[in-house]
Amino acid sequence: MGGRHAAGPAAGHGHGHGHGQVSAEVDVRRGARTALLGALALAGVVALVGLVWLWPDRSAAAALQEEVSFQAPGVLLVDATIGSVADGRASVSIAEGPDAGARRTVDLPPEVAASGLEEGDTLRLQSPPPVDGGERTYVYFGTDRDGPLWVLAGLFVLVVLLVARWRGLLALLGLGFAGLVLLGFVLPALLTGEPGLAVGLVGSTLIMVVVLYTTHGFSVRTSAALAGTLAGLVVTALLGLVATRASRLTGFGDEAAGLLTTYVAGLDLQDVFTCALVVAGLGVLNDVTITQSSAVWELRGAAPGMSRRQLFLSGMRIGRDHIASTIYTIVFAYAGTALVLLMVLSLYGLPLGDLLATEEIGQEAVRTLVSSTGLVLAVPITTAIAVWTVPGPVGRS
Repeated sequence: MGGRHAAGPAAGHGHGHGHGQVSAEVDVRRGARTALLGALALAGVVALVGLVWLWPDRSAAAALQEEVSFQAPGVLLVDATIGSVADGRASVSIAEGPDAGARRTVDLPPEVAASGLEEGDTLRLQSPPPVDGGERTYVYFGTDRDGPLWVLAGLFVLVVLLVARWRGLLALLGLGFAGLVLLGFVLPALLTGEPGLAVGLVGSTLIMVVVLYTTHGFSVRTSAALAGTLAGLVVTALLGLVATRASRLTGFGDEAAGLLTTYVAGLDLQDVFTCALVVAGLGVLNDVTITQSSAVWELRGAAPGMSRRQLFLSGMRIGRDHIASTIYTIVFAYAGTALVLLMVLSLYGLPLGDLLATEEIGQEAVRTLVSSTGLVLAVPITTAIAVWTVPGPVGRS
């Protein structure tokens, strides 16, 4: 397959790229394909071995869940339907539990009373055990949002399927698999004391292998993107490890971290934060690497006489535009998540150095910089892998 290639509009790939209609067909060099797939197979084997080695002790995880209770024994959480709202109080009808059908009046926090609650809305109420057999009391716990959230989820799935069709369905399946890995492996492994960096790399590798091949098809083009993604994950993991230690981050960025250390003795939150850095980079790395790999393949099909150096430089010109837009995405996503915190800190009028000294802002700064650096480096790595994979220019090896 040394240097064969053909160009043609909307030609199909002979290697099952799974990208639908494309603008060019490119034959892959056998040696490059073998080396690439061999390296990815080795990475897959290492990930599977790591999965077995790091697999959490289910009995220990179950024991932790039994020891930690969200609420005290005898405390009930029940649904109640609002009849009316006035003066910061809601008249409700208890929908379940020992007082089903009874009417009660509950006080609402000011922000909840001002949130637009109406007749027919559902509240979640908390009720402690009655004292000396007396009447149960009920206090506000939360607002039931299942209806709007299910509608939004259904709208999201519908839009994905209508716009992306079969590819969208495969992406949703890949997303479901990612959720299974995070809930079934990553979280239990971290809770039972497995090393966070290793857990993050193993879980992320498994997710990316399945997500990329499921969504984009089994092909050398996808394999080049996967290789670039895994390289970017390793860079992100190592940089995150160094940055977390060097900046002396503790991992105590919010109240949840404090609760974790209360419930799970000996938990290393620095380790957990490093794992979070790896997982946080999955989405943007996937986006950038598949784009770079596809760009190189299309460039080679459209310009069969272009030298490898020219091909790399052309691919990088595309990559630089993508880098700029994706970095904005990362920074603005983190800024939006921490917007309320940033507003509070802005009121203090502290200089930047003092803000970065706080754990909350320090964590977000490290997370943003590490993810962005891994993303940027993944672009030339993926471009180089894709350029090495496709055949050379016409008349050359």
